[in-house]
Amino acid sequence: MRAWRVIFALVAAAVLGAVLVGEPLAASPKQQLLDKQAQAQHVLSEVNALDSRFGATVEAYNGARYELAQTQQQLASDRASLRIAERQRNLALQHVSERVVALYESDPSPSTLSIFLGSHSLGEVIDALDTAHAVALADHRLAVKTTQVRNRYASAVRSLKATEQRREGAVLQRASERARIGSLLARRRQLLGSVESEVSALRVKEEQRQALLAAQARARLAHEQDLLRQQQLEQAREAAAKAAATPTTTTTSTPTAPAATATTPAPPTTTTTTTSAVPVDPPSSTPLPSGHPAAATIAMHYLGVPYLWGGSTPAGFDCSGLVMYVFNQLGIELPHFAAAQYGEGVPVPRDELQPGDLVFFDSLNHVGIYIGGGQLVHAPSTGDVVKISNLSDWGAAYVGARRI
Repeated sequence: MRAWRVIFALVAAAVLGAVLVGEPLAASPKQQLLDKQAQAQHVLSEVNALDSRFGATVEAYNGARYELAQTQQQLASDRASLRIAERQRNLALQHVSERVVALYESDPSPSTLSIFLGSHSLGEVIDALDTAHAVALADHRLAVKTTQVRNRYASAVRSLKATEQRREGAVLQRASERARIGSLLARRRQLLGSVESEVSALRVKEEQRQALLAAQARARLAHEQDLLRQQQLEQAREAAAKAAATPTTTTTSTPTAPAATATTPAPPTTTTTTTSAVPVDPPSSTPLPSGHPAAATIAMHYLGVPYLWGGSTPAGFDCSGLVMYVFNQLGIELPHFAAAQYGEGVPVPRDELQPGDLVFFDSLNHVGIYIGGGQLVHAPSTGDVVKISNLSDWGAAYVGARRI
């Protein structure tokens, strides 16, 4: 018996510790969905960033390949030009060589002595010498020029070959980076698909849960309305019975004012003209008005309508817009502002909440319509829909309630 007490004490301490620390024992379905949606959004942002990086690496890879192709094309052109220059140089050298051999072997070689002996005048001597010199100089220039061209193309080929090697390395590096980023992107997309699948499954579960809560709430509201109608009928019967049973006592007792005031309420002493602009909690002895339970039933009609900032129609609601639209159907005008709605009606203690009461949270930044059973209908936030939530989920964020 003592062991069971010890175990119970340990379990209670663990539960109390979790409550004090503020960590729930198990996340609610709504919180699980929100967490998964947040994770999906985070992964999606990573996918978008990786997708952008992958696009940049692909373009860098394409650019490297383009530059390599340009270099290879120029290298092929310069190699072809080098081969032509090499052939021209060889021909020039061969021509010069053949001319030298011919001059050496020919008998009437145009030597300086033969020019002098064979000329008839000084002008012929000068012309012959200029011609021989010009031929020799042309042969020399041709040989030099073709050699320079060959050397220039050879240098270009060597330079382009080095550039080709560098750009081949750049292509390999860009390809490796592209493969790495592509692999990361593929894994992130796979994770995103998995998380989105979980989000979809959780959303389906949440929709099923909301449908069940809605069915239970409608049944509860219908039952409470039946009880209210029965209560009103009973009160009407009792009033009719009293009126039929005591027709003479009312005429004889009219002079005695104290007896009449003892059985009938005195409305002049409880007029609402003294209500101030700032709401004050009523004393526990003051009876609360009946309120508008029909507001809870009307609010149920808009379950699933998407949240829309500033929305106040069935196309989309924000929290105060939903409340304003519902009560407008009851002929009651409320401002489109949760803090201002808190100034309407009368305050209601939490333990006396009834369907149709307005419940406020988060420093009057949020409002919903109480539907009984510790639940409310409200338009939560962007990306969500009008739904049923537990009043207890708000914890310390609960501010108070008003009965319109």
